[in-house]
Amino acid sequence: MLLHKELSDGIIQAFYDVYNALGYGFLEKVYQNALFYELNTRGYHVMAQQPCNVYYNGVKVGDFQTDILVNEEIILELKARETIMPEHKVQLINYLKASNIELGFILNFGRKPEFERIVFTNTRKGR
Repeated sequence: MLLHKELSDGIIQAFYDVYNALGYGFLEKVYQNALFYELNTRGYHVMAQQPCNVYYNGVKVGDFQTDILVNEEIILELKARETIMPEHKVQLINYLKASNIELGFILNFGRKPEFERIVFTNTRKGR
């Protein structure tokens, strides 16, 4: 069974609804604002630019901000690029490693809409 399947399906539907309405060519921030609004309208608990600390051996060594966090269960990393690149996947994996969140999506509002689902379970995080 897929992790957070119902929530994932709702996010993907919202992604396509936003893409179909706005199309291609805007900055990531425009898509972030639209997707935030769409997910919130659908009743999800949505937080933008949610800070997350990175620790090494119990010491805070940095931080990052998620584009969107949904129901405190799924990180959304938004892109407006030609295609999803390997470095985008590594970025999201690192966000998952640094947090207690196990599931994330890269949502690319490129020439053609595309998404990738990435799972990094807490059992693999060595905590």
